[in-house]
Amino acid sequence: MAAAPALKHWRTTLERVEKFMSPVYFTDCNLRGRLFGASCPVAALSSFLTPDRLPYEEAVQRDFRPAQVGCSFGPTWWTCWFRVELTIPEAWVGQEVHLCWESDGEGLVWRDGEPVQGLTKEGEKTSYVLTDRLGERDPRSLTLYVEVACNGLLGAGKGSIIAAPDPEKMFQLSRAELAVFHRDVHMLLVDLELLLGIAKGLGKDNQRSFQALYTANQMVNVCDPAQPETFPVAQALASRFFGQRGGESQHTIHATGHCHIDTGRTVSWAWGQVPYALSWVGPSSLWAQLPSTCPQAQQLEWVKSRYPGLHSRLQEFACRGQFVPVGGTWVEMDGNLPSGEAMVRQFLQGQNFFLQEFGKMCSEFWLPDTFGYSAQLPQIMHGCGIRRFLTQKLSWNLVNSFPHHTFFWEGLDGSRVLVHFPPGDSYVMQGSVEEVLKTVANNRDKGRANHSAFLFGFGDGGGGPTQTMLDRLKRLSNTDGLPRVQLSSPRQLFSALESDSGQLCTWVGELFLELHNGTYTTHAQIKKGNRECERILHDVELLSSLALARSTQFLYPAAQLQHLWRLLLLNQFHDVVTGSCIQMVAEEAMCHYEDIRSHGNTLLSAAAAALCAGEPGPEGLLIVNTLPWKRTEVMALPKPGGAHSLALVTVPSMGYAPVPPPTSLQPLLPQQPVFVVQETDGSVTLDNGIIRVKLDPTGRLTSLVLVASGRRAHAEGAVGNAVCGLVDDVPCTGMAWGTHVDWWRLAGTCAGPRAGTPWAVGTEGGLRGSAWFLLQISPNSRLSQEVVLDVGCPYVRFHTEVHWHEAHKFLKVEFPARVRSSQATYEIQFGHLQRPTHYNTSWDWARFEVWAHRWMDLSEHGFGLALLNDCKYGASVRGSILMGYPPGLGAGMGTWVFPAITPPASAWPLPALLTPASVSPLQAESSPQRRSLVLRLYEAHGSHVDCWLHLSLPVQDAILCDLLERPDPAGHLPLRDSRLKLTFSPFQVLSLLLVLQPPPH
Repeated sequence: MAAAPALKHWRTTLERVEKFMSPVYFTDCNLRGRLFGASCPVAALSSFLTPDRLPYEEAVQRDFRPAQVGCSFGPTWWTCWFRVELTIPEAWVGQEVHLCWESDGEGLVWRDGEPVQGLTKEGEKTSYVLTDRLGERDPRSLTLYVEVACNGLLGAGKGSIIAAPDPEKMFQLSRAELAVFHRDVHMLLVDLELLLGIAKGLGKDNQRSFQALYTANQMVNVCDPAQPETFPVAQALASRFFGQRGGESQHTIHATGHCHIDTGRTVSWAWGQVPYALSWVGPSSLWAQLPSTCPQAQQLEWVKSRYPGLHSRLQEFACRGQFVPVGGTWVEMDGNLPSGEAMVRQFLQGQNFFLQEFGKMCSEFWLPDTFGYSAQLPQIMHGCGIRRFLTQKLSWNLVNSFPHHTFFWEGLDGSRVLVHFPPGDSYVMQGSVEEVLKTVANNRDKGRANHSAFLFGFGDGGGGPTQTMLDRLKRLSNTDGLPRVQLSSPRQLFSALESDSGQLCTWVGELFLELHNGTYTTHAQIKKGNRECERILHDVELLSSLALARSTQFLYPAAQLQHLWRLLLLNQFHDVVTGSCIQMVAEEAMCHYEDIRSHGNTLLSAAAAALCAGEPGPEGLLIVNTLPWKRTEVMALPKPGGAHSLALVTVPSMGYAPVPPPTSLQPLLPQQPVFVVQETDGSVTLDNGIIRVKLDPTGRLTSLVLVASGRRAHAEGAVGNAVCGLVDDVPCTGMAWGTHVDWWRLAGTCAGPRAGTPWAVGTEGGLRGSAWFLLQISPNSRLSQEVVLDVGCPYVRFHTEVHWHEAHKFLKVEFPARVRSSQATYEIQFGHLQRPTHYNTSWDWARFEVWAHRWMDLSEHGFGLALLNDCKYGASVRGSILMGYPPGLGAGMGTWVFPAITPPASAWPLPALLTPASVSPLQAESSPQRRSLVLRLYEAHGSHVDCWLHLSLPVQDAILCDLLERPDPAGHLPLRDSRLKLTFSPFQVLSLLLVLQPPPH
């Protein structure tokens, strides 16, 4: 009972101080209402509208028409340029003067031809400091330009950051005036705000909380807002409180200015370059006080091309350590879907850009916002000179709380990196006491690590840190009862963590995000474009490398390939390749894919012509194999008039062969030909002596047998190629982001096609046998499928074309296997990993939908079933049922799905790949006369192995290099009869720099 009066007093005092600060209560004495003093309108205001993003030099020459406060402009994605003519009153000499500007949209202030300040209501940037102290001789009349983009920081959605843009939205200018800013009032507000935060955050039972509240109450007592001469007394009270120091054991928070901008999600690339400028011109005035980071080279490249003056200033700040490029990648890419080689190119392009433009490479990988992290990322980081990693997204897990904030992460090959998750679970902090206390309280590695990151600044749409945020953090630098707050660079943060890392735990394998599973499948056209373009660029580089080595006339297309790679890397931003972007961005991405296809195929033809010059086959055709193993396959070869004929063709590894002459297109086959049998019950059997496939009249797989052993691969009494009926897409998060955890229960029984056209024989046998059917899925959507079996082929192909016109629906296809295993295997970058097929724990259950690259496999000893694909990523294995998505969902297009028996002699379908990289830029720059190539190899099965690499190229020297193509000084390898001996550990990636012999004169 005795505590009641004290508690009442505590609450009363808290309310009193809050009212003193409030703009609503006590309007005659509140502080917020006195931030700005005298004001006057701008001298003149004019504007013009344009649908384009114009350079400054062109915009200022346009015809400006008179404008006024309250005017509307738009629509969405247009730009309105304002010319603002100012005359500062002579009476304001000696005072801080601001241009106060409030408008919808993102504004950028231009002064003397350079961008100087971002303006946006969402980012609390509503004024521009004209002068912090107007001098008697300072010019009082000047002209500014304000470029306003008709979209907000988070796009132009209808009330939601994930909503589609409103194309007809109009914008309004609501304030444009000059005003005197009272900096002393601002600092009093910061002090009182922090004191109240401490009182609330530490709670009523904490001694320091009472001290904070008592100090705030004293300040209210001595401060009269109408008499500025009372302010120093109140400020002295606050300074005395914040000057009371803590002990040596206090947790240290490393505060870093940060601006996370989604390169492509709610704002298109063409319209999204203003946010990059407004986010960096704002902090530039703060960089003398704090380090700020930028993790994406692409954004800085856009700033360089559009705002060269700002780029030069960034370079100056970087030299002084105040602007800190981090991350090392071209964009903040998705951590799951890009191929291994594409991930390497993210770092190669990013690190080279940072080195060229800012004089140094990044030592930290900075990826706050993506949808999971591949188990191969630690090795890729190591190969690119990075041992430190910062991210945050796993705090969004739907089911399980990740157990660490600071830990070592061990990748697929055993590589380890130091990882830190900011314990405040945010990369857009604003410097409040609540956030500071949460950072300490939420830390799951208490006792192991006494340092944490604190990333402050407006993000997602941009904006960056503000002066107010910095003022708060400076006040909290070393105050008793709170953690220390230190303005730090990423290097200082990780150096502190490394010095105290002896007790840290280790996490092995992938970092799987238990959320946004729908991003593995959303927007199938983007997924298909990504896979196709990765393949095209691989093939162009391979053939160009071979042509360079064998032709004195061929010029390697390095510049063209860099441009195409950068387009693909841009599309691999974590909100684009995942399909979680707005439609406008998706359409731009599809245009980029088309550019890569078009120009890539032109480069491919040029390289093939140079490589195969003088060796044409019949009809001038040669067949090229870009894979590193010999292939014997059935091909459909073009004939005059547009027809095709089938041929069994053998092509050497990474080589080419002429088309067989017409007389030998039907030789005596070394393998059993394909037989196609139509049964009286309407079913169809395909048999090539290796596998025997039986399909019922509606297209379902009823029998799949390995002929040599007679072993059945499908589950008894079950059917494969079973298309689940239309399932309502009821995600846990936004439609493009999530998949319902119990989707199979929503689907009911997967009974396969119910309204299909009876099977028809497509190809009657010999080299190839096939059958096809048409399924009407709904009144609006249909699916056609051809099932193909070739001579000598150990797998059956399901060529599926989906014409999809459904909203909030999806399909899945099931293949029940006669295989029992608690683990299924999925291909990832440069290797594979296993995931459970059961739901023993909440961690297993949370992986109800997972990602894979070209294949997934369910095997027991010596036998298994695999699903291969050329454009899909989302999949799952539940029990003994392999499930994938039929192609084209939501995009109305055709793709391929390849289910296949995995022969006992081979562990998994795809062996190691050799991926030629670009001509080494380091070699090309340091020694133009030396021709060099980079060869990428990896161990794909998960074992130690010694092997010999046979080279048919004129190689003069072979040197081990890292993934950034930097030679290892001790990495020279002896050549023995054009062979190199190599040693691999499980899933290891090796890169070789091959120096070619000079061409003969």
